Amino acid sequence: MCRFQWQGICLMDRKRRQILNAALLGPVSLALPWLNANASVRERNLSFYHTHTGEKLSLVYHDGLDYLPDSLENVNSYLRDFRTGESHSIDRNLLDQLYVLQQSVNSSGVFEVISGYRSPRTNAKLRNKSNGVARKSLHMQGRAIDVRLTDVSSGNLRKAALAMRAGGVGYYKKSNFLHLDTGRFRTW
Repeated sequence: MCRFQWQGICLMDRKRRQILNAALLGPVSLALPWLNANASVRERNLSFYHTHTGEKLSLVYHDGLDYLPDSLENVNSYLRDFRTGESHSIDRNLLDQLYVLQQSVNSSGVFEVISGYRSPRTNAKLRNKSNGVARKSLHMQGRAIDVRLTDVSSGNLRKAALAMRAGGVGYYKKSNFLHLDTGRFRTW
């Protein structure tokens, strides 16, 4: 079963497909450099604006063949716990989830980040202030993000995220943002 699909492409299983395409179509693509041997392969990019730090980040994190280590490091640093400065590796599937979501709503906007990684200490402090913070939050594993998209209403973004059924989708209408994570599909 593929958790993240876009236009019928399983993003999780891309590596296996790329190896097969390279073996079967590699010689053809070398002979005809203008021919894209695998039309489904495309680079994946994301743009962010962090609402708490004012920082911006726009990058290609996947070149169509593989994830880009330097870009992933930039994402890890960018989505750090802005309260403590601690960073953590961000789940690549979360980036793919954001990418597919943005493509599904035909957006060219920027993801406004409310929260990315949260250290256990930050999560505990937030839990003491609010009952809406999970004790075992996926934010602490780099598997969750709270966002909105500049050119799509949060309500419409929520509908698209629910249709993907790719992980947790929390909608905070009053605060105008979505929680997305790579856990099991559930909603609130």
